[in-house]
Amino acid sequence: MPGPLDGFRVIDVTAMVSGPYATMMLADQGADVIKVENPNGGDHTRESSNLRNGFSASFLNNNRNKRSVALNLKDPRGIDALMRLVASADVFVQNFRPGVVDRMGIGEAALRAVRPDLVYVSISGFGPDGPYAHKPVYDPLVQALSGLATVQAGSDEERPRLVRTILPDKLTGVTASQAITAALLARERSGHGQHVEVSMLASVVSFLWGSDMGSQTFVGGEFPQQEAASFIDLIYETQDGYISAAVQANKEWLALTRALDRPEWLDDPRFLTPALRQDNINDRLALTQEVLLTNTSAHWLERLEAEGVPCAPVLTRTEVVSHPQIVAQGIVDEIKHPTAGRLRQSRPPARFSGTPTEHRHGGPELGQHGGEVLAEVGYSDDDVAALRRDGVLGQPSDPVAA
Repeated sequence: MPGPLDGFRVIDVTAMVSGPYATMMLADQGADVIKVENPNGGDHTRESSNLRNGFSASFLNNNRNKRSVALNLKDPRGIDALMRLVASADVFVQNFRPGVVDRMGIGEAALRAVRPDLVYVSISGFGPDGPYAHKPVYDPLVQALSGLATVQAGSDEERPRLVRTILPDKLTGVTASQAITAALLARERSGHGQHVEVSMLASVVSFLWGSDMGSQTFVGGEFPQQEAASFIDLIYETQDGYISAAVQANKEWLALTRALDRPEWLDDPRFLTPALRQDNINDRLALTQEVLLTNTSAHWLERLEAEGVPCAPVLTRTEVVSHPQIVAQGIVDEIKHPTAGRLRQSRPPARFSGTPTEHRHGGPELGQHGGEVLAEVGYSDDDVAALRRDGVLGQPSDPVAA
């Protein structure tokens, strides 16, 4: 049985990560995602480092289950081809800077003229208006402006720190994917499409608010978060590695004292109540670390698990792929790509009992599906050949695949 979005067509003119990650989630769930790229190189991530047989890991990990059409959108015939694709589509996704699509002739009004019920999606860095709307943007800038770098530092007075992954890009992709499915549901009910705007900045601020912006929640009662509860991460060193353990409930604190054989902590005036344990968190964590250094990770994980203390090993990226829990859940798949060879990728995180997702094919060659896709919207073989000859439609690197 096909995925839950089978039958929906998405035209994807995005590049880099936020847009491609969003549309890959839709593709994983069964949507026919047609990735429209510039014939001169295509998506910028195609040229990222870590390449094999012409494919970068970054491109492959954000573009599986899509078809690629390479169109020169500076040529009117390229725009006409795009319009014919849009006329057959349900969703159009772009992540150009605000204003660029209108200058290109592919703004919302132009596309809605050929597909009135289209779900038109704009992904941007800082949003479509305001003093930062037209600024160039990359992930670190959003981490800075959203407050994430200060949250990561732990205190308003500490040096801001970046999260060591492109969280704003990927979070925006998740946000956009959910918003697109919501807009499609609304269209099913009303018959009307709409414009969905998603910015990296708004996505991250919303993400932070649920847990990190309590100091700004009560109007009139704001306060700076100058002091962190603790600068000690819940990562503990053992004799041969690292583990994580966390206790919140009182029963977990009792369990920790048993697992570490430290019954005297129960009578320590610093730790008599949950509030006191929080007030004295640095002392509590330092004592825990002192004990955990006396034996191995395996020893302590066994003891902690036996007493019901939440805990886990700290794994390297190499260790993640073979961990029993990852393997049992099938979280990492091995697949065969016809050009890049054997690949290891994460499976789609959501499982559907009635409409399961599937790996249909890996990330496409640039322009790989141009001929077949244009044929689906009425182009003849001669039309396709003429567009290729004139450089309007890119020639795939693997002619057999076209």
